[in-house]
Amino acid sequence: MAQQQYPVEVQSDFLEKITRAKPVQALAELIWNGLDADAARVSISFGHNEMETLSEVIIRDDGNGIPRARAPEFFRRLGGSWKKPGGSTETGRFLHGQEGRGRFKAFAIGTRAEWAVTYKRDEKLWKYSITMSANDIRHVNISDEVEVSKPTDTGVTLTISDPHKDFRSFVSDAGIHVLAEVFALYLADYPDVNVTIGGKRIDPAQMIASRKAINLADIEAGGKTHPVRLEIVEWKGLSNRALFLCNEKRFPLVQVDRRFHIGDFQFTAYLESSYLTVAQKEGTVDLAEMQTPVVAAIDEAQKTIKDYFRQRSAMEARSYVEEWKTEKVYPFDGDPATRVEEVERQVFEIVAVSVAKNLPEFGSSAPQNKSFQLRMLRQAIEKSPEELQVILNEVLRLPKRQQEELAGLLRDVSLSSIISSAKIVADRLKFLTGIEAVLFDPEPKKRLKERSQLHRIVAQNCWMFGEDFMLSVDDQSLTEVLRSHKKILGEDIVIDAPVKHVSQERGIVDLMLSRSTRRHNSDSITHLVVELKAPKVKVNTEEISQIEGYAASVMDDQRFRNVNVSWVFWVISDDVGPHARFRMTDESGLIHKKDNVCIFVKTWGQVLAENRSRMKFFQERLEYQADKGASLKHLQEHYAKYLEGVFDPEPAPASGDVVAAAK
Repeated sequence: MAQQQYPVEVQSDFLEKITRAKPVQALAELIWNGLDADAARVSISFGHNEMETLSEVIIRDDGNGIPRARAPEFFRRLGGSWKKPGGSTETGRFLHGQEGRGRFKAFAIGTRAEWAVTYKRDEKLWKYSITMSANDIRHVNISDEVEVSKPTDTGVTLTISDPHKDFRSFVSDAGIHVLAEVFALYLADYPDVNVTIGGKRIDPAQMIASRKAINLADIEAGGKTHPVRLEIVEWKGLSNRALFLCNEKRFPLVQVDRRFHIGDFQFTAYLESSYLTVAQKEGTVDLAEMQTPVVAAIDEAQKTIKDYFRQRSAMEARSYVEEWKTEKVYPFDGDPATRVEEVERQVFEIVAVSVAKNLPEFGSSAPQNKSFQLRMLRQAIEKSPEELQVILNEVLRLPKRQQEELAGLLRDVSLSSIISSAKIVADRLKFLTGIEAVLFDPEPKKRLKERSQLHRIVAQNCWMFGEDFMLSVDDQSLTEVLRSHKKILGEDIVIDAPVKHVSQERGIVDLMLSRSTRRHNSDSITHLVVELKAPKVKVNTEEISQIEGYAASVMDDQRFRNVNVSWVFWVISDDVGPHARFRMTDESGLIHKKDNVCIFVKTWGQVLAENRSRMKFFQERLEYQADKGASLKHLQEHYAKYLEGVFDPEPAPASGDVVAAAK
């Protein structure tokens, strides 16, 4: 047949797009060409040479073909398309139509392409061929048409020869899955359409485990409202996770680069919107992820996907959890009292169920071992992903990929921080309520010892005096106070003698806490010296004299002078006497302020109130109320060695307060 040659009008950026196309994605574009021509069947087959290597790729469809008169138009304009995005075929199927790029994707697979076209005109069948070469992509050769004498189907057979390589990915499970992702929704909508590759049919019914559609927030742009819909497709036996941006007809346009930590679930999500249809028409789809409305929609989609699979995981976990509860190895008691506890349990159950699924011996282990392992997991989740990683690897020996999935789950800020923050705040609220009972309830108050009990408990909870303080000296002489500041005073200073106390040979400081703040070009150090008194001791003349003696000793020692340090002294007990009240200059308890030294008289009531005020916001948000009984139990469990003898071993028969609560 005679041929005519036509120049191809090349758009400036299009050749680069073609050469970068991935082979399987290029194959998908060629399949779309047949489907957009109303093909009911599209098949991909492969030819091999005597060396059993790939020699040609053949794509056949039974569509309408391309009329010879329109062929030059279809092939001359590289980057234009005869199809209108969002349109429909003659039978009413949605058109894929994307920039006319599909026919030129052949050159991402091989260097030579020939389209053998059969179409119907004037009730007769006609055929002709179109050939192009990657070496001369600016020219297309179209033969004259001839009438077909024998009955045959219309359609196009594209033969791509001289492939760039063997392309085993075309018939691999991974390659089939990529095509399934692209065509799943289309083939599910049009079950009569058949697409095969290497004899294997892309059958969504056999590959899709479930589908879930969720409406997201609309996109408002250009005075128009564009609905946004997310469709999540779960796969059977395929390992992949992807999120595609789609036009309103659900055709995947571009894959989003996002990662998901959702356990073992495998899925493809399709984010559909007419806003993306507009971007497709304008040719800006490749830049969609740089547009604020699309980024917001992707963020919402990512969160929705995580929430969806987190709920799915929780549902799957129920059967395991019920079994653990029956065996009495579940490490939680009762129902969750707050939203925080609910989230904590949900995360625990996802991790624990994943462990149970991946370790067959876990289910058959003795209840005692199972109980220990579940408690260990709970503690790790509450503390940190790093600790969880150690347990999963060294103790439970979970597979590496599973370890990374579960640790990644806890790195999700919305989960790990809410659990850890809730744990800290809840424990501190329990501590405050418990220590309040110890300090103010009559019987424990009488028995509590200053040095060996109260002092030791408070030393472990210096946050009571401010989050930015850290403990530097605990119950040491003033000489040790000085030694702790050697790095401030200078390495050339030799501390070879005790600090001389103004009224005695040695002075013992209960607690000294330090904090550093930068002001302008220098560091400012603040030291808080705390003198603790037993609850039964009122702060009065003697106690004030003692704390002022500490302060005077500091001011009188030349080694403490000319240093950028502020000193704050507190003396604390349950109550104050008349002399202390007389000395106070304001509600804060200030009794002395001179140069860089301040002295305060504090009551435990003040300290506890200030702490509760600091945490009021968290208490309200976490919906947490510290129960007195639970708080005392918490205190006894965590500080048992310091509270020996403070509480009666058995509750008094008529008492309903402290002793009963402690039990």
